[in-house]
Amino acid sequence: MDQLEKSLSRFSALSREMRLQMLLNYSKKFPELPAELETARDQGMNRVEECQTPLFLWTGLDQGKVSIHAWAPPEAPTVRGFVGFLIEQLNGSDPADVADLPMDTLERMGLSEVLGVMRTNGLSHVLIRIRTEAARLRDQA
Repeated sequence: MDQLEKSLSRFSALSREMRLQMLLNYSKKFPELPAELETARDQGMNRVEECQTPLFLWTGLDQGKVSIHAWAPPEAPTVRGFVGFLIEQLNGSDPADVADLPMDTLERMGLSEVLGVMRTNGLSHVLIRIRTEAARLRDQA
């Protein structure tokens, strides 16, 4: 998780405008949802209900390491950017490390001062969902 700490520090060191630009960059790199999860998404499974944007999130294991998949509409660059950042940072990590993901990640990225209360509330629930699922996976191992 040292890489995550470095990435959080780099993010927060940016100007307000550059933080938003970084989110947009992560949004553009947002990975496609694997075809085998599209039906589940279409049936409304794994939606993060607390997020105003339709966001669907899966956290699982791939060879004992965390694997996160998500879908959000292209017209939601902030959500896609934040989740894309988490996917890049957390995929391939140990479940125990992901379960301990800092709840103040948004603040440490400097995003709570850039985004509105409703958006930060929804994104905080993304963190909660990922942490909870990682803890479940850790405990099953």
